[in-house]
Order: sequence, then structure tokens, then C-alpha cells
Amino acid sequence: MKKGGLRALVDQPGGARTLILVRHGESAANVAASAAEAAGAEIIDMPVRDADVPLTTTGTEQATALRRWFDSRPREEYPDSVWVSPYRRAAETAGIALAGRPGDRRLVTDERLRDRELGVLDLLTHRGVEHRLPIEAARRRRLGKFYYRPPGGESWADVALRIRSFLAVLDADDTGPTALVVSHDAVILLFRVVCEGLAEPDALRLAATDPLLNGSITRLVRPDQGAPWQVDGYNDVSHLLTAGADVTSHTSKDDDVLPF
Repeated sequence: MKKGGLRALVDQPGGARTLILVRHGESAANVAASAAEAAGAEIIDMPVRDADVPLTTTGTEQATALRRWFDSRPREEYPDSVWVSPYRRAAETAGIALAGRPGDRRLVTDERLRDRELGVLDLLTHRGVEHRLPIEAARRRRLGKFYYRPPGGESWADVALRIRSFLAVLDADDTGPTALVVSHDAVILLFRVVCEGLAEPDALRLAATDPLLNGSITRLVRPDQGAPWQVDGYNDVSHLLTAGADVTSHTSKDDDVLPF
């Protein structure tokens, strides 16, 4: 790599050349799911549907730390377009994080960025799936989390198809050089899978060894449209540490049965 490294790539002309991927702040469902798993419960106590789950106080603090980070960016590094999952926890994160510079940025809510649909596994813990849906538990073990599709839900591969569709639109649209995506951990992981062409074992290894943290920042860059994306930072929470915000994960080896 020549002098300037990956960051120098964003100075070259072309379409969207930097993708900033942000996982939403801690949500009420994150806390409820972790508590249910720890208690050995079968059902997650969450009265609202997944799309309506709000941030916790900690999640709001994490989004505020993101705002401080964005406010500290020079103009050329600030997002030209913002693409947000329609789910409340992502929309709240984006609203807080970008409140400091209303300016002329373009904000688009895109349903392709929503969290993975869990279908019949919705609100079930790992124990709940094993006890109440043993056939599905066996199917999931046989197929693996990348290809297992719960009835009424999606596999990781299904979500990857959504991301491919989104990236095609991003390439066709006049988004400006820097695009921000505020979404969910499985979605952001699968951005890397699609953009880097990762195989199933690599995706599973990445999920197991470096689970995405709430409010984390991931950067992908490329020199111009059509060039391969490269990672220029993954799962970074230094902005949370600087702001004194709690760092939370709420992921596990059974992340395919937990709502994120």
C-alpha cells in the first residue's frame, strides 16, 4: 500500500467510496434477551414487536457518543448520505448521532437494512427453541446458522441478498463519496461477507471471534466504483470509551435466536 494507506483512497473522485456502518445502540430487547438467557427462561419478555423496540438509557448514551464522534469529523469525512433501518432502535440511534449537523445530508429509510426476520423463533431463547421447537433446533444444527431459515424467517444468506440489492442501488445512485448505514449486527457482518466475498466458514469465524458491539463503527473503503471494498476499521468502539459510555455486546454463540 502506498503512502497514505486505505484512508488516502477516499480522496479520489468517483461514486460512493466510503461506507460507514454503525450498529444501533443498546436496545430494550438486547437487555431482555440477555436476561432471559441468563435466567434459563424459554421466552424473552418483550411486549412490543421487533420493529418497535426502543433504545435503553445506555443505548441513548452510546448514540450520543456517536454524535460527538461525527461532530469531530472534518467536512470531507462527514456522511453525504444516510441510510437507516426502519426499526426504531436504528432510527433513534441515527437521529441522535446526526443531530449535531442537520445540514444538507440526505437521509433514506430502507427496509433492506432491517434486522434478520426470525419467524417462529421470535422471542424464544436458545432453551425455548430446544424445548418448544426441537425439530427446528435439529434443522438449525444440521444446516448451520448461515443457511438455516426458520419458518417465516430468514437465513443469513437471505439477508446477504438484501445487501447485494442495496449495494446495487447505492452504486446507481448519486450518493456522494461517503455513505453512512445505521443497522443491526447481523446486517453489518453480512456487509463484510458480501463486500469482501467471504465464504461461509470465514463469516462464522468472524461472528464467533469478533461479535459486533452496540454503537460500533465499521469502515469499508474503495478507490472508485467497481473496485473491491477493503476494511478500514471494524467494530471500533474507541469513541464510546472516550465519551465514558458503556460498551455492550448482547451477542452470543446462539445469536441466530436472539433479537438484535
